[in-house]
Amino acid sequence: MDSENGFFQRVYEVCRKIPEGRVTSYGAIARYLGAARSARMVGWAMNSSHSLEDVPAHRVVNRNGILTGKHHFGGTNAMQQLLEAEGIVVKDLKIQNFKDRFWDPMKEL
Repeated sequence: MDSENGFFQRVYEVCRKIPEGRVTSYGAIARYLGAARSARMVGWAMNSSHSLEDVPAHRVVNRNGILTGKHHFGGTNAMQQLLEAEGIVVKDLKIQNFKDRFWDPMKEL
């Protein structure tokens, strides 16, 4: 369990660095952490982060820009509303201009 907890903490450290108005993917975080096949585990970390106010989990989406984690935001449109408040356009649960909004920790950190 400690190794999982350590991985989650490393995910949160990366997530905290995502700039407002930008998004990244579960896989991009996993690749940055040297665990390319652990995108699902990054998703679990995001799911466990909702009690942490300083982790902007709403900025992490799937590789196609789809808000796959939206159901972890209390069954509301909270994830979409948080993104839209940062100027990100979301249509049919998908981020528009995803490539322009994408933040790749491998390139940016």
